[in-house]
Amino acid sequence: MGEREPVVAVPGRNWAGNIRYAAARRHRPSTVDELRRLVAGSDRIRAIGTGHSFNRLGDTTGDLVSLAGLPPTVKIDRERATVTVAAAARYGELAARLHAAGYALPTLASLPHISVAGAVATATHGSGVGVGNLATAVSALELVTADGDLLSVRRDADGDRFAGTVVGLGALGVVTRVTLDVVPTFDVRQYVRLGLPRVALDEAFASAYSVSLFTDWRGDRIGQVWRKQLADEPPPPADWLGTTAAGEPCHPVPGLAAANCTAQLGEPGPWHERLPHFRLGFTPSSGNELQSEYHVPRAAAAEALAALDPARDRIAEVLQVCELRTVAADGLWLSPQYERDSLAVHFTWIADAEAVAPVVAEVERRLEPFAPRPHWGKVFGLDPAAVAAAYPRHADFVALLRDLDPAGKFRTPDLDRYFPR
Repeated sequence: MGEREPVVAVPGRNWAGNIRYAAARRHRPSTVDELRRLVAGSDRIRAIGTGHSFNRLGDTTGDLVSLAGLPPTVKIDRERATVTVAAAARYGELAARLHAAGYALPTLASLPHISVAGAVATATHGSGVGVGNLATAVSALELVTADGDLLSVRRDADGDRFAGTVVGLGALGVVTRVTLDVVPTFDVRQYVRLGLPRVALDEAFASAYSVSLFTDWRGDRIGQVWRKQLADEPPPPADWLGTTAAGEPCHPVPGLAAANCTAQLGEPGPWHERLPHFRLGFTPSSGNELQSEYHVPRAAAAEALAALDPARDRIAEVLQVCELRTVAADGLWLSPQYERDSLAVHFTWIADAEAVAPVVAEVERRLEPFAPRPHWGKVFGLDPAAVAAAYPRHADFVALLRDLDPAGKFRTPDLDRYFPR
């Protein structure tokens, strides 16, 4: 296969700074052929995206490879209503290109800074009772497998195997290109409402195209409701669900500047400038934080939140903000929404791992009756047996791992813990 490309600078830490990568070597190939040679010649290798994970699931002591040097493909197929993009493309940059061409993605995450392949691999999501996570838009993937070969998997040709590959945690190969379904572009208005009674959660979630609720767990009401509605729909009435309208733009984290956030107060704008909470080019969230997130059945949302109530003081002590979102069910094996509509309970913690760890354990203990599924890219400590039990296709994914990567080239210690050989 030839000699490897020279080692080049790749970030040594994740975005939050809580993980220092353990890789012995770091690479940034400029072509897919260089990447194939690198993968074929490596004993242990992992790809890195934009580094917005908070755990070591993707860390390796072998080769760490950035795909940011590969050609920045963006190819729109108008006949199929798809776009094929390079794995390292960031959603914010892709979205602007799509909008200019008259297209949109059905959903976006809260921040547009993340890479397409990384978000898909971890089933990152936005919000909406009828909207799936980001991975549900995938119709095809191209990846470099353990022997350096290129493998293509398609929704319309590979069926069940495709469903097991999309949310792959980077464990099946290095994704080089992703094909996504697109829809006609659309405009959105964003309104922030304050002080939602907890009894109105279901009605609030169903009230707009995308809805996020923010709470500090210090009171009986939800502090902020971010309603992202289609631009041609009427604004919420003045007394909407017992809330009041925010009189000025807000940041989800109390005390932070709203200038970092997408436009509010009902100002219409294109989908990619309203569906995220944060603006590309600005620091998302607080920037100094840890994150955890758990997905429980949406039908049990009230009960799950009630189970956390006795720990509210303990949660609040190490919390910056908690976000509640809904995500529609899908058929992807390792998606936290596999075959169930879900409530996502997301915690933005202070950047103190020692103080946060026991609270995370308490949250997980209290959510245990609801078979919580973790966000794969965030801080969690759930027992591996509980995680396996929560995913009906867990054993099938382990078999797929053995098939595509029999020597464990893409494995890491944390992956081995949750997906034993």
